[in-house]
Amino acid sequence: MKANPIVGQGTPLHLWQTSQQLAQLPVIDILELVPEGSRAVIIAPHPDDEVLGCGGFLQLLADAGRALQLISVTDGSASHPGSRRWPVERLSAVRPQESAEALRRLGLPLHSLKWLRGGFADSQVAAREAELSAFIERHLRPDDVVFTTWREDGHCDHEAVGRASADAANRVGATLHELPVWTWHWATPEDSFVPWERARKILLDPHLVARKRHAIHAFASQLEGDPQVGLPPVLAPYVLDRLLQPFEVVFL
Repeated sequence: MKANPIVGQGTPLHLWQTSQQLAQLPVIDILELVPEGSRAVIIAPHPDDEVLGCGGFLQLLADAGRALQLISVTDGSASHPGSRRWPVERLSAVRPQESAEALRRLGLPLHSLKWLRGGFADSQVAAREAELSAFIERHLRPDDVVFTTWREDGHCDHEAVGRASADAANRVGATLHELPVWTWHWATPEDSFVPWERARKILLDPHLVARKRHAIHAFASQLEGDPQVGLPPVLAPYVLDRLLQPFEVVFL
């Protein structure tokens, strides 16, 4: 993997759409991964990762009445470095609000969703990884099914959160599954670095993808760059296209 894989426009969508590797991935039912009586715990490095990584199957879990807990590790305030339009103070207030609106658009039961904010510094999670793991551990139960970003996803926070979540889940005895998010940008379908043997597809009907798209558009800050300081949007159209395919992938 490259030292900084999140550069340029990344792997074109058509390579994923025509990939035999992806076409042949085994399909799994999210309600089998999170059986009745278990709770799904989504651990997101930044406000938006919970929707980008699993906004489709979150709807399926909510519709089935599964208990949900969301942990937002950071407030995402480092997404626009040097921007006067999107300074840190504005982002730290706006990004959690965007997440709340996105979850509402997905149809999640906000009145019963347990949502915790970790307050860790965006882009510096690795420096407090042990502390984060202890924080996560305090909020897990042995019958939880945890979903978080892959430990090799290509963003320092995604990887640190993946490691901390895995450690915490292991200590508690909870089940952990990992989600590729930035992997779709830097990897290719033939990339042997990606653990395709652990990958499973959760199929999404068109209405689920449409609601996920609508939810992603709640993240106005991430859809805007800042041309004055040369910042492109974090969620450019070509990024969204790769995250809005008719399935989501989990690594078991």
